[in-house]
Amino acid sequence: MEPTLAARALSAATEITTAALSGGDPDAVLDSVVHRAAELAGADLCLVMVRADDGKVSVEAAHGTHYEDPRGVVLPAESAAGQVARGGVTVVADDMTVDPRTAPYVPSELRRFGPFAAAPFGSGGRVLGALAVYRERSGRPFDEATVEVLTAFAAQVGVVLALAEAANDRHRITLYQERERIARELHDVIVQRLYAAGMQLDRVRRRMRKRFAATDATRLGEAIDQLDQTIEEIRHTVRELRSPEPEAEKPPSTDLAESARAEVRIAGELLGFPPTLELSGELADIPAERADHIRAALREALSNVVRHSGASETRVTLVRDANEVRLRVRDNGAGVPQDVQTRGLRHLEERAKRAGGKFYLNSSPSLGTLVAFELPLDKRAS
Repeated sequence: MEPTLAARALSAATEITTAALSGGDPDAVLDSVVHRAAELAGADLCLVMVRADDGKVSVEAAHGTHYEDPRGVVLPAESAAGQVARGGVTVVADDMTVDPRTAPYVPSELRRFGPFAAAPFGSGGRVLGALAVYRERSGRPFDEATVEVLTAFAAQVGVVLALAEAANDRHRITLYQERERIARELHDVIVQRLYAAGMQLDRVRRRMRKRFAATDATRLGEAIDQLDQTIEEIRHTVRELRSPEPEAEKPPSTDLAESARAEVRIAGELLGFPPTLELSGELADIPAERADHIRAALREALSNVVRHSGASETRVTLVRDANEVRLRVRDNGAGVPQDVQTRGLRHLEERAKRAGGKFYLNSSPSLGTLVAFELPLDKRAS
């Protein structure tokens, strides 16, 4: 290999490696690859072709002058570029328009070119596609030294891009895990504290109603409403944080039993007596998205018990079987008053419907209230 050419190839590969591993824009990195490869090979055109699962290759990046842009062109698996991407062996042709290995597959966008060489883009069992160079028909064929440099350059740069892709995937997973941690902190700590504060304020308002001036009672009611709105906004933020879930990452699970105990403990402090809690089935591996729905239903149901029921007994039942999770919250109070705003309960009904589950409410002054919330464990059921 010509020393000067080899030095240029090393310099070009180092430049691309630095850009790729420092998180450079993938499209810009590919543009740099075809630009430097065209310079190294003395080519009029250079293409990066990426292999699909069916063996076809598509042009993802191109560099040259005075040519019809071939980006987006797809070549069959039987083409020379397709064979290079599949088999990992460099192919060279003095004139691709007449060579029997290449002539049947030359697209109209490339018929003005003759000398052709394609090297596998990547190595070590990770071939991404082919790096191909072209010269005008009047140009000289690619010599052995040039092809050798092109093959080495394509292999090295291909591996670097594969490593950069893997690093980016790891970064995405790490970012998602951090977002999930923040979401869990917001949901399990901040929302719980705001909820408890709202319950305490509502309890004070109901006990001190006759002692408050009308304006003070109104202000306290507005403060409680603002807390409820803040809780809902935080829940929305939690959903947004959890939305960019990597496909390869298994959705996190949560211990729903521990969450239920915490919710019941807060309600007991506000009610003045501990609700009965019955747990059945394995509740420690419920997918977080499913568990969040159940937790929201439990919190809203207990909130209604605290605010409206006047109950002396409350029973919470949480059951998980092979197919679903079922929540029941029953009290012996006076039922949900007809003149009370039940926005939260309507929200639970909508939440159950979106998640493919069921919600129903049975309330009367003589029988108390039953809130039931059921969700399938399989998210696809929604």
